[in-house]
This record gives sequence, structure tokens and C-alpha cells, in this order.
Amino acid sequence: MIYDMDMIRTHYETYGARVKVAKAAMARPLTLAEKILFAHLYEPGSPEPARGSYACFHPDRVAMQDATAQMAVLQFMNAGRDQVCAPTTVHCDHLICARKGAETDLPEACRVNSEVYGFLAAAALRYGMGFWKPGAGIIHQVILENYAFPGGMMVGTDSHTPNAGGLGMLAIGVGGADAVDVMTGMEWELKVPQLIGVKLTGSLSGWASPKDVILKLAGILSVKGGTNAIIEYFGEGTKTISCTGKATICNMGAEVGATCSVFPFDAKMVAYLKATGRAAVATMAVMNEEHLRADDEVLAHPEEYYDRVIEIDLSELEPYVNGPFTPDAACPLSQMPARVAEKGYPKKIEVSLIGSCTNSSYQDLAAAAAVVRDALAAGMQPKARIIVNPGSETIKATAERDGLLAVLRKAGAVIMANACGPCIGQWKRDVPEKEAGKPNTIVTSFNRNFAKRADGNPNTHAFIVSPQIAAALAFSGTFALPEGLAAPCVDELPPKGFAVGAAGYQAPVPGSPEPEIDPSSERIQRLEPFPAWDGKDFVGLPLLIKTAGKCTTDHISMAGPWLRFRGHLQNISQNLLLGATDAFTGVSGVPVAQRAAELRDAEGGSVIVAEDNYGEGSSREHAAMEPRYLGVKAIIAKSFARIHETNLKKQGVLALTFSDPADYARVRQDDRISVACSALKPGEPVAVLLQHADGTEEGFQTRHSYNDQQIGWLRAGSALNALSAGRNDL
Repeated sequence: MIYDMDMIRTHYETYGARVKVAKAAMARPLTLAEKILFAHLYEPGSPEPARGSYACFHPDRVAMQDATAQMAVLQFMNAGRDQVCAPTTVHCDHLICARKGAETDLPEACRVNSEVYGFLAAAALRYGMGFWKPGAGIIHQVILENYAFPGGMMVGTDSHTPNAGGLGMLAIGVGGADAVDVMTGMEWELKVPQLIGVKLTGSLSGWASPKDVILKLAGILSVKGGTNAIIEYFGEGTKTISCTGKATICNMGAEVGATCSVFPFDAKMVAYLKATGRAAVATMAVMNEEHLRADDEVLAHPEEYYDRVIEIDLSELEPYVNGPFTPDAACPLSQMPARVAEKGYPKKIEVSLIGSCTNSSYQDLAAAAAVVRDALAAGMQPKARIIVNPGSETIKATAERDGLLAVLRKAGAVIMANACGPCIGQWKRDVPEKEAGKPNTIVTSFNRNFAKRADGNPNTHAFIVSPQIAAALAFSGTFALPEGLAAPCVDELPPKGFAVGAAGYQAPVPGSPEPEIDPSSERIQRLEPFPAWDGKDFVGLPLLIKTAGKCTTDHISMAGPWLRFRGHLQNISQNLLLGATDAFTGVSGVPVAQRAAELRDAEGGSVIVAEDNYGEGSSREHAAMEPRYLGVKAIIAKSFARIHETNLKKQGVLALTFSDPADYARVRQDDRISVACSALKPGEPVAVLLQHADGTEEGFQTRHSYNDQQIGWLRAGSALNALSAGRNDL
């Protein structure tokens, strides 16, 4: 079955013509990203927007995972629409906790989360969304197998939505409010990204893998080097990487802040489409091949068309290890023993985690299994525990049929459910009580390694590697490959084809009843509109917290056990900034939600001050909705991560950046803060006044990136308020 076939057929029938219109309007050769972007302008034929300006687009589809879908669906229910206007799917992958193995964990997840799954399934039936049940697979693997197509454009309520770029699609992570724009048929606004061109030459060899491409690139760009940019890969080297390998690379583009990443269409994509039962899609893509890659002039002179060009020779690439605590701390594996000694990291690797949306394809599991098979055959025994999360039921059934999981089990591997598990903090790690909280080292084939993320222990040093390296290091127990172990050489796709797993898809049913919500529920709560802004300056507001250092969405709104409240704004708001470090005390883990609520009720609100890349990480809009619910009026940071800044705008929180980052140091613990925002206009600075407890005052300037429409959202109280009131032209 090919999902959304009518939409895909219509897309390809007009795609080439739309690209030609864009090329004529620009009067120059186009990159691949530009072709796809401009072919999806909300108003076809409108002037092609400049990089850095805002433009409105018409994505082809929407995807949501269960932890973020709850709030998105609740917002959609308030939008006054009867059915979604774009193909939309919900995927249940985040709420399944990894404990003992799939056979035990999946039924337990269905029991514990029955209310949430029931709500999402009912909403999907009612509003015309496809629903993928718990155990069907991780959202991004399921999207790649069933929905992604070259030249398409989609949004997803997960920051790793760009995974679909491995199949030549512009796939962009967004908050739920952005998804609602697309679901309701409205224009979807995006700042037109800069373009980073990454030229790949040569081909991978030895232990090097596609994962090492993005691990190396993360070290080059840093966690914010790709902000408001699309990473477009080109060069002969792209043709040597499998489709799922390309997806791995695009997936982790989120870790450098990129809007998305994309590869040009090639024979590897054709092979993958055919293997996954979509030969008809491959045929249509081949007919549009010239429009699914950058123009020849771009490839000949990339420096003239990309804002930055980076070249990576795959033939010289070696395995990388990134971490701990940040995904851009890149180090070649060969240098890791010295680095471990220098930094004093725990030397012994205790757990090897294989899978996640980044590395759970057939090729990934085959590579890990090949390493394990050879190690066992050589008489080696694992020195670290091995845990595996297959990417989908299709992958699991195929790996089971081909004996891959049997090999992994011989090494004591625990096969968890087809779900995110430890990658999103859903891991009940089996650690003796006396060892809880101790410093330790784990390796993962995941994409993120923030403190506390995997197991809740701030002293767990998580290092990101490829699946084959994760498997190999499980046998050495250190950051050195076992002697005599050869690099794996495996098939990119299963030679016998993909097996058919258990059915996990529920199609929508027209005329289905409205989903019911129990008013006394602790898991699901109907949303009340946020109050509109009175249009006045913010005067004398207390400082809620001044955060120091990295403050990701994990720090702002923790996952793990808090995932159970993702559909209940009042309850989830109690975790606001629990992971943040207070700049004045150096302490983290101190609750601020109660004080925020008190300041909301007694003082009219509060202000948060932060450092660089505030809101780095996931797309979870809870990190914006929680401060909004608790009365935070403005957040002043040195810089913001793209998705989080948009989420703040959508939810009616004023997001400002220091004109001079040094002014961050001026903010004191007991300050009262006034923000002259009543006359907020695009491109104009906003004055901030600090009233110190000693009676002195200091002022400084801040900047913002609001356009007229976004200022309209702020004045209305949120973007959804503006939509519901029919004031979308603000």
C-alpha cells in the first residue's frame, strides 16, 4: 500500500513546472533546497523570498509523535476545523519505557498510557489522521518507510523530523502550533534559511560509517552553527551512501541547529523506494530527476550559491565519538583513550545502546550483529550490557527472520520495543541502589547526550557513536577497538526483502465521534486560550531566574517520567526549568514553577534571562507553553534555538536577545525589569531597564526577530488566538 498516493501523484505532475517558475523568477541556477522550498510557496508565482526573510509555505504533510501530538491535537480542537486539510499521522513511540524487553514493556506501556493512546486514536479517527499504534515503530523510521518522497516538504512535531531528508525531502521539525497551521490549511511561516553546502567526496571504508559524517560535521559547526540554515549535501560521495545512511546524517543535523538537511535524488533512493513497496513513487521521481538535485552550475561553483561550503573526504573519514553532555564534542576514536585520561572520564563502558530514530535501520542492525557475531566467534565476551531498540515493526520482523536479533541475543542483548526508549529518557536502568548517581560511561548510537537525558543520572557520561562502534566497544569495555576484530561489511537492504510485521496502522473513519476528555484526568486537559496582551509596556517585573550555561528544552521541560503529563498543561508546568542552573547559586533542580505562579498572580508576571542557544534540542512546545501558562512575559537571551524561538512567538511570550551579550552580566538576582515593548515594530530595538535592589538602575538595548504577523500573535495572546479570531492577517 502506498499512502497519500493521490497527493504524491499531484505533487509530481506540477513539481517540475513550479521549479521552472522559481528558476525564472530568480534568474539564476538553483540549489536543491531552493527548488523544493520555492515549489512549496503558499502562493505559487509570488516573488521568491530572500534568505533571512519570512515566507509562507504549503507543506505536503504533517507527522506527530505521541508526546507532542497531545498538545498539538488539543490546539487543533480549538481551531474550529472539522478535518485536517493535509495528510497527517500520529505515531506512538515516546511513551514506551524500556525496562525488561519488548514482550514485557509494550503491554505495560499500553496499560499505563491507555488514556493517552485512547485520546489520540479517537482524535485521529475523528479528524482524519492516520494512527500508528504503540509498537509500530519510531516515527522517523516509519515515515521513511512509508511516507517520505523526493522533492516533498513536510513538518513534524519532533526535532528529528529532518530524517526524511535521506529520501530527498525537506522535512522540518516544528512545535504543535506550527503543525496546526498546516493541519488547518493555513499558510505556514518560516524564515527562509541560509544554505550550508557540504561536499562529499570519496567513499567510506573500514570502520567509518554514515554516522561519522554528521559526528565530524557537528564538531565543525557546533550545536548552533546550523541555526536557521539548511544543510544540503552534494558531490560524488553522496552516491556511495545508502538511503538509510543519508537519513542518519540528516537526522542529526538537528544537533547543529539546522532547519533541516537534504540529499540529492539518486539510485540509492530508487532502491529503497522499491524495497519498501513504492516503485511507483520511484518512477515518478526519476521522471523529475533534474529537479531533485542542484543545478550543474551550482555543483561547479558551489561557493557562489551556498553561504558556506564544507568539504569532507569520505575516504579519509575515521570513526568519531561525540560527548559527553553535548553532541558537538567531536573526537576521533583513535584519540579517545588519551582524551579520557586527560579529562578524567570514567574509563569503563557499562552499557552500549543501539537503535533510536537515528540508527535503527536494517543496515544498522546488520552491522551491529555482524560485529557481535565475529566477536563471539573469536571467543570474546561482552564487557558492557547491550540494549537494542529496533526502528519499526518492519525492521524488527526482518531482523528476526534473518537471524540478526538471534545473534545479538547470544551476546546477552535485550531487545526493547520498537520505540525511542532511552533516547528520550524512557529507560528504567537496572542499577544497584548503592551505585545510583555514580559517574559512569555509556555509548549510544543515538543523537543526543545531554546530562540526565538517558537515565536521569547527571553523572552518566553518554558518548555518541555508530551502531558498529557501539557493538565493538561493548566487547572491549573501553574506547579502543578489540584487537583482531574486522570492520563489518553488510547489505544496505535485506536480500530477501522486508518482512511483514504485525499490523500497526489505524485509518481514519469519517463520522467518528469527538474524543472524550475526563475533566478530572491527570493526563489530558482541555486548553483554555491564553489571555491577550493589553499592549502596554512590561513594568517592574521580577526576575524569575537567570540561567547559566547550556539550557536546552530538556532543562526547561524535562522528558523521562514527565512525559506522562505532556497532554496536561497545568501538571507539566510543574517541571518548568527543573534542569536549569541558577546563575547566582550554581544550583540546578530547584523548582521555580510555584514562584512563577505566585508572581503571575501577585505581580502580573516575570522575566527569564538566559545565555546562548536557549531552547536547544527538541521541538517540544511545552518548553514555551509552560512559562506562558505560569505568567512569564519575556525571555531575554544571548541567542535562541530556531524551533524554540518560534514556539515562544506562537504562544505569546516575548523573545528578546541582548544587543550586546555582555549586558547579560548586568542582571542581578533581585532585579525588577521593565521592557518598553508597547510600540513593538519589526526591526526596531527594544529598551530594557533594570531596577536593582540597591536603588540604582541600568539600561540596555535588545533585539527581536518579530515580523508584523508575529507581533499580531503576541498582541492576540497566541497564534492560535489570532487564528480562532480570524485575525491571521495581523
